[in-house]
Amino acid sequence: MNLNRTGRVGALCWVAAAPIFLVASLITGLRWRQPTYSWAIHNISDLGNAHCGMWDTTRLRYVCSPWHPFMNSAMLVTAVLLAAGLLLTWRLLGRGIVVRCAQSLLLLATGGYALTALYPADVNENLHVLGAFLIMGPGNVGLLLAGFAPETTPLGRWRGLTVTAGIVALIGTVLFFSQQAVGIGVGGMERVAVLPFPLWACALGVLQAETPAQPPSTPAPTPAPTPAPTPVTVDQGVVVPE
Repeated sequence: MNLNRTGRVGALCWVAAAPIFLVASLITGLRWRQPTYSWAIHNISDLGNAHCGMWDTTRLRYVCSPWHPFMNSAMLVTAVLLAAGLLLTWRLLGRGIVVRCAQSLLLLATGGYALTALYPADVNENLHVLGAFLIMGPGNVGLLLAGFAPETTPLGRWRGLTVTAGIVALIGTVLFFSQQAVGIGVGGMERVAVLPFPLWACALGVLQAETPAQPPSTPAPTPAPTPAPTPVTVDQGVVVPE
């Protein structure tokens, strides 16, 4: 796909989103108070909880994240970058009902990231759960749908990557909501459901950013007009072309 300057900025937004989210998760987890934060046991949302104490009666665990403002800020930045990447590459990713539906559902997912950042689970659980649903529900459906974009579109060129990310995300979503650990813990399963979208966006952004910019088109040269034949008069008075 040939990118203009706006599209290249959008691709770079996608490249930056996942590393910011992952680095913030790692740093905030390292600042966790005892017991140690576990990616297998604890949810991502636990990093953003504003208060210390026992949390979630369905899966009771101690939560205390002193750096929750840092995590929530990073998640909000992630939401902005993912949304900016979508909007700035909106027309460049192709046309058609499948592409537009996929983009719209993924845009809803970026709103989910913003909701979970602005409303920690222990501050407004309803809005936080709504945000998580937008990420793992419409967002992951949109990710899988993007894999079925026509092959003539830029999204269709990376069908294998996109379909794989969508399938993994939806499987993770089903297992997470059914509280199935499958050897990696419920917290680990949540990451299987949440991370494919930003990781896919990062990979797609790299692939797009490496594409050479489209050179400015030059008009085709106008062919020279063909000269009209010169008439020649012969002795018999008949005019024939030369």
